[in-house]
Amino acid sequence: MTATTMTSDRTAAATGGTPALLVVAHGSRDPRALSTVRALLDRVRALRPALPVHLGHVELNEPLLPDTLAALGDGAAVLVPLLLSRGYHVKRDIPEMAAASPARTRVAAPLGPHPLLVDALHARLTEAGWPTQPDPDHAVVLASAGSRDPESRADTARTAALLAARLGVPVVPAYASAAPPTVPEAIRTLTARGHRRIALASCFTAPGRFATQCAAAAPWITSSPLGTHQSMAHLLLHRYDEAVKTGSDLKSRALATP
Repeated sequence: MTATTMTSDRTAAATGGTPALLVVAHGSRDPRALSTVRALLDRVRALRPALPVHLGHVELNEPLLPDTLAALGDGAAVLVPLLLSRGYHVKRDIPEMAAASPARTRVAAPLGPHPLLVDALHARLTEAGWPTQPDPDHAVVLASAGSRDPESRADTARTAALLAARLGVPVVPAYASAAPPTVPEAIRTLTARGHRRIALASCFTAPGRFATQCAAAAPWITSSPLGTHQSMAHLLLHRYDEAVKTGSDLKSRALATP
């Protein structure tokens, strides 16, 4: 699903120029998060040098999204959430901030679920020591932040299913907050099913409190957050391109999403 909000029915084609890419990160008190996000945006710029790329945060870090939008004036931009599923930020916070600005905006879909996200998850697991040919006692817990929104949990479950198909082993989603099961609960479930080699796949865009909390509960290998993996840069551009392609056909409806 692509949520779209436009402060005007005009498109970039009508006013000239290519819409900027505005990556919207959540924000974190962990200083590694901001440096990771900035490095990821550098990768995006390297892939598409002519595209203006900006950063805004929902909270905790500067620049905040309203400030980045204000700096754009009435320019056109596609807001791509650096978030891995639908949820309150994607459905409400980001569209409302966009609608309150003079910029002509559209909001793209979150990054997950998508095969490129699974590419990054698989690569990070391989870096952590995941075997090329896992045994029947291998399994994975897909650790993510968590949300009370059922669509967010559905997206994470879909990502887990895609990763399971890629790896050929069970993958159980688990959450750091707001939703069951927790990582220890998911590990106990897999252990009860006879799995003895349980890896933790970190479904986080950058280091932070939740990623650290989940990693501490891992009984075996833990993958690094997705960070600057090249597939993440390609995925940001893919969501941008989707929104640009469909933006002229879509009306403002994000604020009406429950």
